[in-house]
Parts: sequence; C-alpha cells; structure tokens
Amino acid sequence: MGKVIVTKTVFANGCFDILHRGHIELLEFAKQHGDRLVIGLNSDKSVKKLKGETRPFNNESDRKKVLESIRYVDEVIIFDEETPYKLIKRICPDIIVKGGDYVATNVVGSDLCEVLIFDLIDGYSSTQILQNSGNR
Repeated sequence: MGKVIVTKTVFANGCFDILHRGHIELLEFAKQHGDRLVIGLNSDKSVKKLKGETRPFNNESDRKKVLESIRYVDEVIIFDEETPYKLIKRICPDIIVKGGDYVATNVVGSDLCEVLIFDLIDGYSSTQILQNSGNR
C-alpha cells in the first residue's frame, strides 16, 4: 500500500500592484502555514473597480510574473470578479491569509475555511508608499 500524502493549501489574494516588504512578509507567513500557497490576483479590470481609474500601475501579466518569482508562491491565478469567492470555492484551501487591516469573520471565504490574519508591518502599505512618493 502506498503512502498517502496530504498537502495543506493556503490562499491569499490581492492586487499586489506595488509590491513591498509587507507583501513579502505576508506571503512568507502564509507559506509557513501550509505546503502550497495559491495567490488570487485581481485582474486589471477588478483593480480599477477597487482602486480607481489610475490603477493598476503594473498590468496583470507583469504582477503575475513578479509574484510567480517569489519563492513562497506556488501558483498565481488571476480573477475578474470583485471578490475571489468563486476562486476560493474552486480551490478549496485549508486556510485563507489576509493582512491585519481585516477581521477574520469579514474575510471573503471565511465560511469555507479557516482564516489567519497577518499583523501589518508599520510603514509598509501601498497607500503609504503612494502618499510618500510625492515627498522625495
């Protein structure tokens, strides 16, 4: 009889438009909680809906390529919807990881699996980076 190998899948999602240290640490944290880390990446269309007409700065294929180059990430799937709910249902992760600006019970997909919240790192947010970029 062969060995049964059980893998634990972790899911994280976002725009990942301006990648920074906070993102990398969140991805590292997520990978520590499973064997496989799948990223749901907002499409260009959904980023515009969420962030406004001037976003994203980097197109979805570039953002996907950058995420795929990070050692913690096993797969990146682009989604068009406003939320990744359909994608989460399709993937059936064991855990969803979100940043500390979320409350676990309000996370999309919290009805489908466990949610872990990663504490935000002071000074590392895309909004702060954008606000501070004019002060250089």
